[in-house]
Amino acid sequence: MNTRQQQLDAFGRLLDIMDDLRAKCPWDKKQTLQSLRHLTIEETYELGDAILNNDLIEVKKELGDLLLHLVFYAKIGSETGDFDIADVANGICDKLIYRHPHIYGDVVVEDEEQVKQNWEKLKLKEGKKSVLEGVPNGLPALVKASRIQDKAKGVGFDWEESSQVWDKVQEELSEFHDEVQAGDKDKIEAEFGDVLFSLINYARFINVNPEDALERTNKKFIKRFTYLESKAGELGKSLQDMTLAEMDVFWNEAKKL
Repeated sequence: MNTRQQQLDAFGRLLDIMDDLRAKCPWDKKQTLQSLRHLTIEETYELGDAILNNDLIEVKKELGDLLLHLVFYAKIGSETGDFDIADVANGICDKLIYRHPHIYGDVVVEDEEQVKQNWEKLKLKEGKKSVLEGVPNGLPALVKASRIQDKAKGVGFDWEESSQVWDKVQEELSEFHDEVQAGDKDKIEAEFGDVLFSLINYARFINVNPEDALERTNKKFIKRFTYLESKAGELGKSLQDMTLAEMDVFWNEAKKL
């Protein structure tokens, strides 16, 4: 591992390269906060994929891509006189110190849960009107639901036992089934949302990340489906030409693999 000085030198090197790119590269010169935004989101998802795949070499590469974006934003901020990388770093340092009084102050905590509760209380003292203000509107709905529930838990609004949450899942499933039978599409959608929300809540109680779990299933399905396609190709067929029974044979093979 690198020493602290080597780490600092590497970060300084990145800042120097960013200065060069911003001054000399036609593409880098044109970029704005707005033009980089969608690229940053893409890089974040690529990092997420690497983490899910437990590909540490790829994680290192994707972290570098994200770090470049952070430095890029700070460089643009310095050009407008609004902020630079030191302001960004000092800002997060100050926030971390303030929100960890059990480390940098005299507050005593017994466990992780108390740390989370103190964190949310301190955020309210900073002027936030609701603990839910920290949940970005642009998050995918599945992730947003998880974060909303986590935030509510931080101020004590939560179920006491996982069995209660499971009962709620069963209740929402029953209500969803009733609306499907009734055939009102608007109510069906509303109840389906309630089912998903309750399942995400239950996942939290059993320490399962719903986003990771669903993406894991997505990857599994893709892998099995592409196997099915390849086997059909070996037979000189397309999937449209095969019966469900024929496809099922290869699907079961893929599951065994």
